[in-house]
This record gives sequence, structure tokens and C-alpha cells, in this order.
Amino acid sequence: MQRRQDIFFAGTSEINQTDWVVSMGHLMGLFDHPWLGIPASRRMSFLRYAEFLCVENQRITRGAFFCDLIGVMHQQGIHPLPPQTGASFVYPGPKTHDGLLYETSDTEESVKTLKLINRMISDHDQLYRSGNDLPPPEQLSPCWHEDMIWYGPAGIGATYTIPRYQEQHQHPFRKGLKDKRFNGHLSRLAEGNYAGFFGWPNLTNTPSGGFLGLPASDQACDMRVVDIYRREGEKLAENWVFIDLPWWLKQQGLDILERTAAV
Repeated sequence: MQRRQDIFFAGTSEINQTDWVVSMGHLMGLFDHPWLGIPASRRMSFLRYAEFLCVENQRITRGAFFCDLIGVMHQQGIHPLPPQTGASFVYPGPKTHDGLLYETSDTEESVKTLKLINRMISDHDQLYRSGNDLPPPEQLSPCWHEDMIWYGPAGIGATYTIPRYQEQHQHPFRKGLKDKRFNGHLSRLAEGNYAGFFGWPNLTNTPSGGFLGLPASDQACDMRVVDIYRREGEKLAENWVFIDLPWWLKQQGLDILERTAAV
């Protein structure tokens, strides 16, 4: 097993002024034994992960670990959901190859990054309140580069440029979910050009039909989400996203791991 880290940064969360360390990358190894009902392939596999650890008095006091189980299933040739709208591949780290921040970063740059993240969150909040499920590209362009890259969870996939991101994720997400509610974050921080946040859960929503190619449901479901960002200049350039889709689906009565094991 190898831990192949692409992003590493730390800082003080603006949520409650606690210190957090963030790591993101892949765990790589040989898939030689069945795991969670996923059959072994005896081939190398990548488990995409993101980890947030709170450090107090030089000790880890709590943490959150997210991983992309559906991505592992895809690598074994198992597709538990309908065809995804975005691309499926082993995601790279930052385009700039500078995501491992082992030295102290410029405080002004960190503040600038977090300020941009909060502006983006405010824009999203206004969009939720507007009820507009098909916003134009101009709604995103103040905070995002035109050639932004969005690395979404397997089941949704990755997409490139603002128009294609809207076509392949934002619009299907907004049209396919109703009664959307933001529950807040447990940690939100930035260092240098990098930032991240997570919630437990971040969002609550109800499927209205179409999202992930699945039918509507009357069940309100929680979404646990991680977002990690890279800022380039005045705007955001890359975004790595984790959504615990297996848990979101299980709340609707669909256990994709149990179903895979039974096939």
C-alpha cells in the first residue's frame, strides 16, 4: 500500500478557531482480497481520499476521512449507477504541482484565498435563495476561471470549463434535487493558494428525479461533502470534490455495496 499525497496544508478554521491539517490524494495498492463486497481483481487500484485532522495541544483530537468507494468499483469494472455525466479516470493533483505545503505560507495569500472561498459560498447561497436551477455562466465567472476543472465523485465524474461544468454537474444537480438546505461546515480553512471545507452533513435535499439517473423520492437525505480548492491569481482554478454517495443512496433504501455483493 502506498499513500500518494497530492495536497497537504494546514491552518486555523474560521468556524471555531481550531487548527486543522488537510491531506488529499490516493491510497494505491494491489486489490488482492474482496473488500466491502467488491470482488478482488488482483490488479493495482487507487482509492481517492481526503482527510481533515484537528490538532489541539499537539495531539489529534478528531478527524474526518472521506474516500471514493464508487471510484474503486469503477476500476474493477463494476458500475452500480447509470452512466455518469462527467468523465471517469484517476484524478491528478494540482496542475501546478505545488500542493504539498510543508513550509509556512504567506498569510496574506491565505487570507486572500479564504476570502474568495467565502465569496463563492455567498454566491451559491444567493443562487439557492433565487430558485434559479439553470444559472448562466456569468453567475460563476466572478469566482472561477473559464477553464476551471471540477473533479467530482465517481457517479458524477469530472468536467472542464464553466459551461461544461454547468452542463454536466451544476444543472443536473440543481434540477434533480429539491428542498435543498445548507447545514454548515465543521471546518473551513485556507493556506497559500489552497483551501478546503467539509460538513457532517453539509447539505440536506430530496431527489426530484434525474440526479444520478435515478427516480424521484419523498425521502429527504443528508449529503456529507468535502471541497478542496486551488486558487490561481484572482479566481479559483481547480476543485476536488468528495460526496458520500453510498450513504446518500442508502438513506433512500439503495445499498450499492450490499447489492454488489449479492450479484
